[in-house]
Amino acid sequence: MLRQSENISSPCKLICDLDLEKGQCVGCGRTREEIARWLSYTELQRRAIMAELPGRLSKSGK
Repeated sequence: MLRQSENISSPCKLICDLDLEKGQCVGCGRTREEIARWLSYTELQRRAIMAELPGRLSKSGK
């Protein structure tokens, strides 16, 4: 269980809009599944996903 003082890394930019064609959020680049499971991922898993997001967003032109 997380303590209140623990920060969870998140790429969320509060632009929550799913591109249904690409299957990812246009704001952060995460997939619907990644968004839904974000809190269950370890910090290492979150950082690995976050490392992929710039490439995803550049491919989508954002």
